Amino acid sequence: MTPSPATDRTPREYWRRNVRYVVVLLAVWFVVSYGAGILFAGSLDEIRIPGTGFPLGFWFAQQGSIYVFVILIFVYVVLMNRLDRGFGVDEVETHPASVARREARRSRPKGPAGGRTAGGSDGGDADPEATS
Repeated sequence: MTPSPATDRTPREYWRRNVRYVVVLLAVWFVVSYGAGILFAGSLDEIRIPGTGFPLGFWFAQQGSIYVFVILIFVYVVLMNRLDRGFGVDEVETHPASVARREARRSRPKGPAGGRTAGGSDGGDADPEATS
């Protein structure tokens, strides 16, 4: 009996892929921060950032590695959300009160702007003088 593709996804496989993502993203961060900011700073300093005159190696050491780290955080979030959906462990609210609130929001009529108006209502009691 062979497992189906849906049941073949084990917690061990999930964590293996999670750790692989972390290792790859940390390697990218290491190369950018340590490699570009320290090891290759001399070579990169020959390149100047247009409009500022700062050497590229200095920029990577001071700011570039931080920018890359923040970008990598967003990349990790996207990868993990995709992985969670693939394994069926994404964050879906299943509490009955949460489901009822979500359904109530979906069935509520929208105002002319697609949502609440400036008066805080769904469009029924807005001041007609304010909209002309």
